[in-house]
Amino acid sequence: MSATRSPIQLVADGDPNGVSRCLEAYGGLVWTLASRWLGRSVEAEDLVQDVFIELWRVAERYDPAKSSEATFVTLITRRRLIDRTRRMTRRPAPEPLADWDKPAESRSPEETAVLSEEAEAAAKALEQLPDDHRQVLRLVVMEGRTHREVAEALELPVGTVKTWVRRGLIRVREFLQTPPSATPPQATA
Repeated sequence: MSATRSPIQLVADGDPNGVSRCLEAYGGLVWTLASRWLGRSVEAEDLVQDVFIELWRVAERYDPAKSSEATFVTLITRRRLIDRTRRMTRRPAPEPLADWDKPAESRSPEETAVLSEEAEAAAKALEQLPDDHRQVLRLVVMEGRTHREVAEALELPVGTVKTWVRRGLIRVREFLQTPPSATPPQATA
């Protein structure tokens, strides 16, 4: 029976041979599209993998009455290419931070004093946030965790984590921009 079923139908049915048949049938097509768009790069290789993972996830949506399998695969590839291109263009170009990696012992007393004052002000600003917002901000900013990792660790929706990070950063910025004699902005949930 599996001989008459198409590669995508085999994947949708959970057939163990479906993935390898799909790779054989459409691997060249996906690689050609990816390498033309992204060049022969690691990005193109990653994209091919992403396309086949997506294909595995959505294979049951394929309807032979609407399009051919090659068209279905091409549309998924095109969407992944557009998503990746958008992601790549949104990423800011990395810039070195001035004196970021400068050893503490090579800093002047003035530089050390300024850094200490800034660190103290930032710590005070964080303390103005609600506990849950402060915890999320620390995990994202100080530990470098992704929004998804924080959401899973704290059992929160990703959207909530993103909102709390955004609001927390805005509040910290407001606090840091407020003159010391002024009343700091109050954190709200």
